Amino acid sequence: MAKNIMIQGTMSNVGKSILCAALCRIFRQDGYRVTPFKSQNMALNSFITRDGCEMGRAQVVQAEAAGIEPDVRMNPILLKPTTDVGSQVIINGKPIGNMNAMEYYRQKREFIPVIMDAYNSLAAEFDIIVIEGAGSPAEINLKQNDIVNMGLAEMVNAPVLLVGDIDRGGVFAQLYGTIALLEDHERNRIKGTIVNKFRGDRKILEPGIKILEQLCGVPVAGVIPYVNLDIDDEDSLTEKFNTNTEPKDIDIAVIRLPKISNFSDFSPFENYPNVSLRYVSKTADLHQPDLIILPGTKSTIADLLWLRESGLEALIKQKSSEGIPVFGICGGFQMLGCTISDPLQTEASGTYKCEGMGLLPIDTVFWEEKIQKQSSGTITGLTGIFETLNGSDFVGYEIHMGQNVQLQNPVINAGNVYGSYIHGIFDAPEINHLILKALCEKKRILFDSLAGFDLKAHKDQQYDLLAETVLNSMDMNLIYSIIERCN
Repeated sequence: MAKNIMIQGTMSNVGKSILCAALCRIFRQDGYRVTPFKSQNMALNSFITRDGCEMGRAQVVQAEAAGIEPDVRMNPILLKPTTDVGSQVIINGKPIGNMNAMEYYRQKREFIPVIMDAYNSLAAEFDIIVIEGAGSPAEINLKQNDIVNMGLAEMVNAPVLLVGDIDRGGVFAQLYGTIALLEDHERNRIKGTIVNKFRGDRKILEPGIKILEQLCGVPVAGVIPYVNLDIDDEDSLTEKFNTNTEPKDIDIAVIRLPKISNFSDFSPFENYPNVSLRYVSKTADLHQPDLIILPGTKSTIADLLWLRESGLEALIKQKSSEGIPVFGICGGFQMLGCTISDPLQTEASGTYKCEGMGLLPIDTVFWEEKIQKQSSGTITGLTGIFETLNGSDFVGYEIHMGQNVQLQNPVINAGNVYGSYIHGIFDAPEINHLILKALCEKKRILFDSLAGFDLKAHKDQQYDLLAETVLNSMDMNLIYSIIERCN
């Protein structure tokens, strides 16, 4: 039976997911069979496993760091927000319907057998399970039915490390205040704290660390520096959206839809030194990009209407008419079509049918069935600026409710407007190279100046750098002693 350790945070976005990935990598490097686990994940950035199950992207990243294939058991409950107060509920990789927040809150303890079956199954196969919490364990209005923080820690008897984010300020209050709000039996589970995203000289921090250790009664297990690593973020809290990137030789604009999902689709383009990837949410920021991408979304109709109301739809159509290529993925692909119909109110938008942008010859209809599968094949039949993609092999996955009877190929186009349901289609070096090369030729720029890029090798390098950073900043002897002592 596996031993375990759990990472909880003082709030969302303190770095729990990345620290779990770091521990997965370190334990793997030390020769252990290690797996991640998060009982309940709320995120729009998801992935489809080999057997067609949907899971949160954060656990996929952690599985990659651990050197194992993503498995839906690592994330048995996934919530994909559809509105501000409701989500699609996915159990063991399959959707069971939409629930509002209160409805799910009342029912979530009914999912404990699902959580424990997944956990126990993994525990029988691995040496160590690295568990990630969600939000904060000190949400005193939600603690009664907790299945993801201290409630889960008790169910699987896990020791806890509590992480605070010093970059946003008040880290001592974060950590001490969180522990103070816990009940005695919960407080006893915390075996150490971690100060994350630190910038500066640790010596200046030392007096505060000593006082914090006295107040909390547990050691500070590490002070992790703020580092810029290219590792997929969990959800829309990602700092990528808030970065003002200056246009470079090749400028790619991704439309930041309100319910944007699977934005990791575009990560490969971020790794070319002369390519800028900008997230745009208003007309004034679109400028004159070389490529416009419409990403996936959990609320296609609502986000299309937002695009229309914001003025971005008209501007994108104008840019398209001027010859700037447009590429839609999944929900963005559907928006580019002629019509979108939702007769069963699958998206619960209140709109049963709306006109699309009219740039691609497809009509989308939402039915109850959700398409979830990994996909591979060869691109054929394209014309326009990206016709050089013909003959290129792709590997990716599909997650969508809408269906289109007109589709014959994995990627279609009308002029310089392209669309596909394939998430991850840009990951293949051949495909992203050919896209960038075509954009370079249009601008009369030498493609060689962008430099080559190997995504798999790059990911491995980033995970190793992450592990090295944490190893140099964390007391791993303490971590191993906590695992041994508490399991």
